[in-house]
Amino acid sequence: MPAIASHNSIMAVKSENAGEVARSNGGSTPQKRRLISDAAAVENMSLISTPMKLKSPRRCVNSSPNSGANGIEMEINEKLMSARKSPVKKKLCDSFKSKPNWNPQDVEQMSAVREALHVSTAPSMIVCREDEQKKVLEFCKKNLEEEKAGSLYVCGCPGTGKSLSMEKVKHYLVDWAKEAGLQQPEVFSINCTSLTNTSEIFGKILLKLQPRKKLNGSTSPLQHLQNLYSQKLHSSGMKMMLIIADELDYLITRDRAVLHDLFMLTTFPFSRFILIGIANAIDLADRFLPRLQSMNCKPLVVTFRAYSKDQIIRILQERLMELPYIVFQPQALELCARKVAAASGDMRKALSVCRSAIEILEAEMRESVSKMNSASAEQGLFDQQGASAFEFFNSQVRVDHMAVALSNTFKSPVVDTIKSLPQHQQILLCSAVKFFRGGKKDMTVGELNKSYMNICKTSVIPPVGTLEFLSMCRVLHDQGILKVGQSRDDKLKRVTLKADESDVTFALQGVRFFRNCLQ
Repeated sequence: MPAIASHNSIMAVKSENAGEVARSNGGSTPQKRRLISDAAAVENMSLISTPMKLKSPRRCVNSSPNSGANGIEMEINEKLMSARKSPVKKKLCDSFKSKPNWNPQDVEQMSAVREALHVSTAPSMIVCREDEQKKVLEFCKKNLEEEKAGSLYVCGCPGTGKSLSMEKVKHYLVDWAKEAGLQQPEVFSINCTSLTNTSEIFGKILLKLQPRKKLNGSTSPLQHLQNLYSQKLHSSGMKMMLIIADELDYLITRDRAVLHDLFMLTTFPFSRFILIGIANAIDLADRFLPRLQSMNCKPLVVTFRAYSKDQIIRILQERLMELPYIVFQPQALELCARKVAAASGDMRKALSVCRSAIEILEAEMRESVSKMNSASAEQGLFDQQGASAFEFFNSQVRVDHMAVALSNTFKSPVVDTIKSLPQHQQILLCSAVKFFRGGKKDMTVGELNKSYMNICKTSVIPPVGTLEFLSMCRVLHDQGILKVGQSRDDKLKRVTLKADESDVTFALQGVRFFRNCLQ
């Protein structure tokens, strides 16, 4: 009997080895295939349901009370290194594993979520803009050390973190000056849209610089500032001054005098201005400040590119990390980031879509709970466990909620109209969008035709003739997508884009040809 048992065990081992070989060669029984598929399904479900300990990626600038520029640079470098090491998708899944689901019916939780996703809420840490902040900070530090005036122009699409980053740089610079033992600069931040008159900006600068100074009626604030920085005797002993002028394009007047005079203040021999101008137009300095370029005083330009999908996910993730519970499914956030990045890369739009998705979830839960209560009242009982289970499994913002929110945000009659246009009219719209990205308000029909011809030539598509092109412009004008002005010469008619750029991009992003054209 022992011999038989030994023989049977040997045969069993052999059969197991043979099974392993068969599996490695791709052979498996239906039962084994079913077990493998079930295991894969469990593994996929574990991305959301398996609890894991959350590791916060937050960094402190420096724990010592004398934190300064070295701490700031270390913080920026650490964030850059961590961004390279950690894939966004892994971080996105990991950040949702150790927190409980939230309860949308809880007023305090709902208020906290809305506040975290509101545009006016400044995050404690600004991510995905470390390189731009470092470049601006290095420029300001160099000018402050040398007590030298200079100008810098920050540009980029709306919602790309320009104003927020400059506020952070302002605090970094003051801390660094204190740590380095330098005299801290006077800091003056202004949004140019708050000015009743564009030339009023010089009076506000002078008031910040010399609060007790009273001007006589014959000297304007601009003239006083020019006299002040023309002579060493007047400017000696004065602090360096950092001026951050947001919405700078508001200062563009017909003669461009105010904008030009503001930048010219940094060129005087004893000027102590460090001017940072912020606007959306990329070529504002080239178009409106040609004299500065001829004098070799053209401002340094720092461009903020539109956010990518991974960057939008990371920024949303950083905001949601402040909350002690899970609000969104990872797939829902990824869908939001993908669509917004394809349309405009505007972070404010992504936050708006997320808040809209929360409202859709809230309305859905309110309706479902109302139905459960009415059904329970009819039957004369209330299942508390069932209600709790319903809340647990339905409290997260899912992909379907996000899809509806995206559709409500981007879908419009204009989008449907653009999708249904003939190909050459869509190419014409792409030409207009690319042209207006430079910050121009309008262009001539001749300029638009030239841009259209360039796209056709690059894509090896036969262009339409001049008469047909003019006809296409009129059709788009009648549909409210373009506005074509009046002129005796058709080529000199002024054209403006009436449809929103993000609507055009969203409508055409599904076609690779147009996606490449708009990049």
